[in-house]
Amino acid sequence: MNSTRGGLSCDVLVLGAGPGGYAAAIRAGQLGLKTIIVEGNKPGGTCLNVGCIPSKALIHAAEEFHKAKVISEDKSPLGISHTAPDLDFAKTIAWKDGIVTRLNQGVSGLLSKAGVTHLNGWGVMLDGKTCEVTIEGETKQVHAEHVVLAPGSIPVELPFLPFGDNVISSTEALSLDAVPERLVVVGGGYIGLELGIAFAKLGSQVSIVEAESQLLPQYDKDLSKLVGATLKTLGVEVLTGAKAKGLSDDKSALIVEGADGTMSERSADKILVTVGRKARLEGWGAENLYLDMQDKFIRVDHKCRTSMSDVFAIGDVTGEPMLAHRAIAQGEVVAEVIAGHRREFAPACIPAICFTDPEIVVVGLSAQEAKEQGHEVTVGQFPLRANGRAMTMESEEGLVRVVARKDNGLVLGIQAAGTGVSEMSAAFGLAMEMGACLEDITSTIHAHPTQSEAFQEAAMMGLGHALHL
Repeated sequence: MNSTRGGLSCDVLVLGAGPGGYAAAIRAGQLGLKTIIVEGNKPGGTCLNVGCIPSKALIHAAEEFHKAKVISEDKSPLGISHTAPDLDFAKTIAWKDGIVTRLNQGVSGLLSKAGVTHLNGWGVMLDGKTCEVTIEGETKQVHAEHVVLAPGSIPVELPFLPFGDNVISSTEALSLDAVPERLVVVGGGYIGLELGIAFAKLGSQVSIVEAESQLLPQYDKDLSKLVGATLKTLGVEVLTGAKAKGLSDDKSALIVEGADGTMSERSADKILVTVGRKARLEGWGAENLYLDMQDKFIRVDHKCRTSMSDVFAIGDVTGEPMLAHRAIAQGEVVAEVIAGHRREFAPACIPAICFTDPEIVVVGLSAQEAKEQGHEVTVGQFPLRANGRAMTMESEEGLVRVVARKDNGLVLGIQAAGTGVSEMSAAFGLAMEMGACLEDITSTIHAHPTQSEAFQEAAMMGLGHALHL
C-alpha cells in the first residue's frame, strides 16, 4: 500500500464492510487491486452483527424451546414426552453472539487472505477520491482511484415513537437480557413477524399492530394467511388496519387507533418498531459528493456506477430490495467492472425470504403481477399436505406455486410457504436465471422423499397433469 502526503493511496476504497462492501473488497483483492476497506464497527454490517444472522439464531432457539414446550404438554403425536423445559435466555444470547463473533472473524480472515487492508475507523468522504478516516481519535486520509460506497441502511424511526427506553428497534430486540413478558410490535412486515413469532415462542405475550389491511402487505394473501394461522395458534394478538399513535402518559403502553377509529392501549414491557429501513445518507460525507438521487436512494446504472466518475454505490443505499444477497452480488460485479471485466448487475430475479413460521419464499412475479404486465398465465400450485417428506416432518401447512406464461410455459415467478422452504430458494432462482419452462422443471428428476418434489408437482399442475394430487 503506497503512502501519499501523510496518508494512504489505493486502487479501490470501499466505505462500509457490510455484505456488499466486504464482498466488493474481497473480490477486488483477488483481482490484484490494492484495496482498502473502511469500517468503524465489526465487519459484516447490519446483516451479520444485528440483523440476518443473529435473528435467525434467535428464531432457531425459539423454535427448539417451543417444540420442547409442546412435547411437555403432551401435544406431540410422536409418542415423545418429557418435563417442561427451562430457558436460560442469557445463555441463548451468548450462543447467538458466539456465532456472530465466529463470522466476524471469518470475514476478517477472508479480507486478509485477499490482501485487503481493513481500517477500523469511521470514514468521511471529502470528495470523490479522498476519504478521511478517524481511528482512535487520530485521522488519516486515503486517496483512491475508485470508490465503492456501501454505507448500508438504518431502521426507520417514528417521530412519535423515538427509540429509547422501552421503544426499541430490531437491533436492541436481538440483545435483550430477558424475554419481555409483554411485547407490542409496530409493523407487520417480515422483520416484525420474524421477531414477533420468535418471542411468542419464547413465552412473550405478543401484539402486532399493522396499518395495512393484512400482514405482510407486500406478499400474496394466500402466503400471509398461513403465517396468520400460526400467529393465532401461538395466541398472538393481530391488529390490522390499526395505527400506532404514541405512548401513554406513563409510557407503559402503546396507544392504538383501531380500524374502526376507536382508541385503545396495549400494555408493553417493550415496544418493537419495525416499520422499515432507510438508506444511511448521513455521517459519511454524502454532502461532499455530487450524487444523483432516485427517490431517497443513490441512483446507479447497470454497472452500479453513480453520477460521479469512478464512484460506485452498492447495497441498501441504492434502493430496494434491501437484501444482503443483492448487495453481495452488486459488490462482486463492481469489483470486476473496476478490474476491467465485462460485467453488469442484471439478475433475472432476487429471491425474497421471510423466516416466519411457516417460511415464505418469493421469486419473480406473482400471478397478479404477471397479468398486470400483460402476460396470459398458467398457475400450478401443489400443497405440502400431499408431500410425503412434509408429512414426516410435521410440516404439512404450506404450498409451492409456479407462475408461467400460458403460450410457451416460460416460468415468470415461483412462491412457496412451509417449514424449511428457504432452502429451495436457490433452485427457484436458478430456474428463473436459466429461463426455465415448466417442462424443464417437470423433466428434472427431484429426489424422493424431499419437499422439493412439490416444486416439480407444481410445474406438473401448471401443465395439467400432477401425479400426486
